[in-house]
Amino acid sequence: MRNPKLQLLTKIGILSALAFLLYLIEFPLPLFPSFLKIDLGDLPALIGAFALGPWVGVAIELIKNILHLIFRSETGGIGELGNFLTGSAYVLAAGYIYVRHKTKKNAVIGLIAGTIIMTLAMGFFNFFILIPAFTGSPVSVDNLPLILTAILPFNFIKGVMLSVVTLLLYKKLSPVLHADIYTEFAHKRAR
Repeated sequence: MRNPKLQLLTKIGILSALAFLLYLIEFPLPLFPSFLKIDLGDLPALIGAFALGPWVGVAIELIKNILHLIFRSETGGIGELGNFLTGSAYVLAAGYIYVRHKTKKNAVIGLIAGTIIMTLAMGFFNFFILIPAFTGSPVSVDNLPLILTAILPFNFIKGVMLSVVTLLLYKKLSPVLHADIYTEFAHKRAR
């Protein structure tokens, strides 16, 4: 008795929990403001988007950030909103391109497109939403130097790092994500 919806929810739950745990491990990059930190929490969402569809990747991003908001937020939700917007832009673009034709070439194209879209989206979101919300000040061109010299390069570097790790891991993890959970469990119990 197999339930595809239950299997999908189980995979989303496992990937979301892993994304949350990886989000807790973060480190700053030299030369960037201390509030910009690299984490690999988007990796399970990206792998989920490749294996299960781009909207699954967005769902994983949402669950990861809700968990972070509940257990670890230091920004009153603004950091989680920024992380959700960043990750969602990335996984939607990369996942959409990859799932149309699942080839290594399309994976690379999707990851490049996702990195560029994420970088540009974060410039936009920081200018119009995140920086004004965090500082309590109106939208201002005074924020452009921070966006151009820190936000955009940081997100580009993060996208490149996530892309490289995804290319190294996805094919190894893909069989697990496409496996029928019940069949795998039954085979292990029979041994």
